[in-house]
Amino acid sequence: MKNQIKELKLTAIRIREEILKMLAESKSGHPGGSLSAVEIVTALYFGGILKHDPQNPDMPERDRFILSKGHAAPVLYAALAEAGYIDKTLLSTLRKFGSPLQGHPDKRKLPLLEASTGSLGQGISLAIGMAHAALLNHESHQMFVLIGDGESNEGQIWESAMYAGHHKLDNVNVILDFNGYQLDDANRVILDLDPIADKWQANNWHVIDVNGHDMEAVHSALQLAKAFKGKPTVIIARTIKGAGISFMENNNKFHGVAPTQEELKQGLAELQEARAVLV
Repeated sequence: MKNQIKELKLTAIRIREEILKMLAESKSGHPGGSLSAVEIVTALYFGGILKHDPQNPDMPERDRFILSKGHAAPVLYAALAEAGYIDKTLLSTLRKFGSPLQGHPDKRKLPLLEASTGSLGQGISLAIGMAHAALLNHESHQMFVLIGDGESNEGQIWESAMYAGHHKLDNVNVILDFNGYQLDDANRVILDLDPIADKWQANNWHVIDVNGHDMEAVHSALQLAKAFKGKPTVIIARTIKGAGISFMENNNKFHGVAPTQEELKQGLAELQEARAVLV
């Protein structure tokens, strides 16, 4: 287990490096919310949580992952490249004309995606439809949805939460990237979400609350979520916007501002230091 967690941490560093590089190349995009979700996405794809196969991306028994906070597409693209779904050379085409790697996930251009997302609030609803289909077809795969805390201002999030809880859809798992910020300011200023755990529990969800950058805790929470029966599960992952890059952490400037070449150089150097500590 210790070796697995170490490998996951090293993978997370590589994913952060690719996020920085592709955003610096594109000169646009969303580093803050991509970096805050790295441990979550890494544990899902490389920690034995998601049932998936890069050689057979459409296998019917695969688990489904939906990035509801679609502006964090760089973390998903970096993970897909790391897993072997797409060529890593594609990452440098992020947001460029004709690229399959659009600013928000677009299934028309990248068919291996489960859904086109980024119109916020819709991811859980999509998962609910897939969950019902799986149950009707007597299939055992599960749905995982990554949502944001700013996104949780959307009414559709709470409509879908009520629905899934009422129908006890235990094949739906939501991870809330709770980094404390949204586009204009801190959540507590725009629309305070607390007490967030109580709200999910009130809608009949199994709630797990974790440090979203503690790889072992995140991995364990995802395992528990997948095994839990009787109601849907939400993991409230307490994260830091821009995590892993000192000048981006809790700096809401980097919600939607790409790093400069000088900032890229500094960020990569910090990640190299983090790698040296692990190895």
